[in-house]
Amino acid sequence: MARTLEWQVRLELAEDDGTTRARATVETEGTTFTGHGTARRNPEDPDVPVIGDELAASRAMSDLARQLMRAAYRDIGEVGAGLPGSERYEDVGGYGWSAVSA
Repeated sequence: MARTLEWQVRLELAEDDGTTRARATVETEGTTFTGHGTARRNPEDPDVPVIGDELAASRAMSDLARQLMRAAYRDIGEVGAGLPGSERYEDVGGYGWSAVSA
């Protein structure tokens, strides 16, 4: 089955008084995932907003990635595929999806 998808990640940043907050959102097939990240500047450090942007954004996207991975693992379980450590799992690079035999 060949298919092509495009998921767009929306990344919003807001900075206030040395604290940058980021929100990363992606909509998949009927589900919206939102990751959050924060960066705080030490008052003794120079004010370089792009550093806070990069840190907060990376943390939000990392949170988003963890949520997508948890959803994938849940979905793998729901279709009866094995996860690492289960009887149906075969070592194919750390993920059981390729080893699924219906």
